[in-house]
Amino acid sequence: MKNTAYRTIWISDLHLGSTQCQADVLLDFLKHNDSEKLYLVGDIIDFWALSKKMYWPRDHNTVIQKILRKARKGSTVTYIAGNHDEVIRQFLGMAFGDIKIVDEATHELMDGRVLWITHGDLFDGIIQHA
Repeated sequence: MKNTAYRTIWISDLHLGSTQCQADVLLDFLKHNDSEKLYLVGDIIDFWALSKKMYWPRDHNTVIQKILRKARKGSTVTYIAGNHDEVIRQFLGMAFGDIKIVDEATHELMDGRVLWITHGDLFDGIIQHA
């Protein structure tokens, strides 16, 4: 089966490191879909869950490896921090394995419109007042 190629893919709320993560479904998706740009829009790694209980099965590693491989093979991968992975914000402006770490991004659609990309946790009243 040939992979489907897209201009852009957005993925958020994977919650790697939590028991609710559906890494097997994501791995199947990543296996069959490629893109020029891949945005990881927050809560990719669930540091909140990991701080309560260490849970990191092999397929969570495989997800990270698959994303790193996509970046090495030419996809522009941008990691936008969310509330569950806010510790990533200390690395804003840096790149790890060809994955750029940012707080927000913009993306231009083919018709010229520009999207503002953020996880959205900054608009959460509970997060704002925590």
